[in-house]
Amino acid sequence: MSAQAIRRIVALASGLLFGIGLVVGGMTLPSKVVGFLDFTGSWDPTLMFVMGGAVAVHALVYRLVRGRRAPIFAERFHLPARADLDARLILGAAIFGVGWGLGGYCPGPAVTSLVSGQLEVIAFVGAMLGAMWATGVIEARASAAREASSPG
Repeated sequence: MSAQAIRRIVALASGLLFGIGLVVGGMTLPSKVVGFLDFTGSWDPTLMFVMGGAVAVHALVYRLVRGRRAPIFAERFHLPARADLDARLILGAAIFGVGWGLGGYCPGPAVTSLVSGQLEVIAFVGAMLGAMWATGVIEARASAAREASSPG
């Protein structure tokens, strides 16, 4: 079996494990997510334990993995190089948070929930993909405009 095939199988297994974790943890239930975000109403703290468990596992594995020279199935680690906060990041995080609070889905659970075939999930993912496409178009045009206006 080729290295590429093994990487694909590991990616598929990781995605399935992630999806199962989202379902078992209740992250695919918009009512549960909205209940977790509703601090002034009937707050449901159970997702705090799901997220706490995820953060704990990540912290442990991240510490173990960072000691390696390279990942098992890649030549090098692909980690974020930037550590600053800019307006794009803050605006994006705010839009993400509002969408999560209003829709009850974030991208991972929304994609996982597509198997339910529910119209609201399909609409959410469609809107999410449309917004991602539009953002790419806007950023490409803004980048082209910046390049055209810069002295060269």
